[in-house]
Amino acid sequence: MANDRNVDKSKLSKHLMQMKFMQRSQENDIQKEIEEEERRRVDETHWVLDLPEIIAKESKYEVESSHAVCKDLKFGRMSFKGMNPTIEKIMQSLVAEELEKKSEQKEREMTVSDEEMARRYSTLVNTVGNKFTTKRQRSQQATGSDTTKKVKREFKKPPDE
Repeated sequence: MANDRNVDKSKLSKHLMQMKFMQRSQENDIQKEIEEEERRRVDETHWVLDLPEIIAKESKYEVESSHAVCKDLKFGRMSFKGMNPTIEKIMQSLVAEELEKKSEQKEREMTVSDEEMARRYSTLVNTVGNKFTTKRQRSQQATGSDTTKKVKREFKKPPDE
């Protein structure tokens, strides 16, 4: 008897099954079963040709998803004076990134290698050193004599042979 009650509870009454919403759900279930059977039949009768895959040719046109690239716009969407704060934050971050890239590029252009710096420094030292020397000192440096005294020149007798 206990088993009969469980079976009876799982079955719905005849009057409940005749209601419209129950009939609709039954019709939907029957319709799904019919569609599955049709798919199975089509799959069984479906023929497949063993052809090599066609390789798509590369297009000579470039496709962009946005018109912002065509019009050289920095940002796709723009916002001013706090109308859309999220877009303004995005705009500020993009501007900051762009400025950072420009500064890095400028820094790379302006940097000087160690060898070049040493060469420039050596020529600079000579240039500044020459500024404070007199003409006489420069001429003595060029000839290689460091004597600051005037040497009286005397006649030297040629050696006798």
